[in-house]
Amino acid sequence: MSDLNSTPSANRIHISFFGLRNAGKSSVVNAVTGQQLSIVSDVRGTTTDPVKKAMELLPLGPVVIYDTPGIDDEGELGALRVKKTAEVLAHSDVAVLVADSTAGLGEADRELVAEFEKRSIPYIIALNKCDLLAVRGETAGNTVYTSAVTGEGINELKEKLAALGKSGQTEKHILADLVTAGDTVVLVIPIDASAPKGRIILPQQQVLRELLEIGCNAVCTQHTSLKGALEALSVKPRLVITDSQVFGFVSRAVPEDIMLTSFSILFARYKGSLEKLVRGAKKLSELDDNDICLISEGCTHHRQCADIGTVQIPNLIKKYTGKNPSFEFTSGGEYPDDMSKYALNIHCGGCMLNEREMKSRIKRSEEAAVPVVNYGIALAQMNGILKRSLEPFPEAAKLLK
Repeated sequence: MSDLNSTPSANRIHISFFGLRNAGKSSVVNAVTGQQLSIVSDVRGTTTDPVKKAMELLPLGPVVIYDTPGIDDEGELGALRVKKTAEVLAHSDVAVLVADSTAGLGEADRELVAEFEKRSIPYIIALNKCDLLAVRGETAGNTVYTSAVTGEGINELKEKLAALGKSGQTEKHILADLVTAGDTVVLVIPIDASAPKGRIILPQQQVLRELLEIGCNAVCTQHTSLKGALEALSVKPRLVITDSQVFGFVSRAVPEDIMLTSFSILFARYKGSLEKLVRGAKKLSELDDNDICLISEGCTHHRQCADIGTVQIPNLIKKYTGKNPSFEFTSGGEYPDDMSKYALNIHCGGCMLNEREMKSRIKRSEEAAVPVVNYGIALAQMNGILKRSLEPFPEAAKLLK
């Protein structure tokens, strides 16, 4: 199986192209990808919404490419398009500013470069339409002359993208430091109304795949069959990993001498946010009647009658606190710019978000002094088992003392 098919979008390098209308962004994107990814015309503002494509870009590998509307779009609709463009910055691992070389960098271009630098996003400036220049100036290390018409500079741009993309990437594992070949690991995967028909969700797939690659014996069971599955094993499992929504049930079924955690907690660590999310768990016991909680999900899905985000967690919070806070909900790319009105941000595990976007969302909460916690950590806290579920992660567990 190729990397293109085996790498989830959240684990790919996200490359985004920005610039003014009619700078030739879409033409450069098409030239770089070798595909007609975006519609191209001489009409300013042809790209009206961010265009997203998962693909393999040599010599880099699996990537997600974004072509964005012009940052100088006008009018009421234009303002909305510019806002969508700004949202793409949150998950950009590498940015490309496409500028018209015959006009040079304008104020809007420089403001965008400043935003790249503020967010620590590696970037390249592609001075497009260089075939129209009579004289060219000197270029710095992150600048390249390109022509989407003649193809000049496109390979150089791709090489620079590969260098920047690889420089920020380190090989990461979900749980390779917790288990070794030959260990038995039990995965508790409920199959209920909220489970996708005919498949298991992405975090469960990724954990199962990594366990198999390590050489572990992975045992998959539903929570209703967990007791029998544990009794049938001839060896004590090294670890039990559960779906968060059955955390309480599973904790009671798994003996105390077996380590227990959740997919959500594993992914909080995988995306570099476990300690910050553990700190946010304390706020759950401090909520009051007048507080507003934000519940955020990184994906969109059909809501079920017992949906974990909109039903289960709000009900459990009310029961846990004895208070009646109110709740607001976001999903997919929707996420508030102003977090100041919220007492607590409760986020999903973020399996559909790349690490940069997840960290960006957490940072937005931190800047507004709003504690943030994820589903798995919140559910473990409210079931009284957070300390136990953090046993595999002693540094995070220290924060509970």
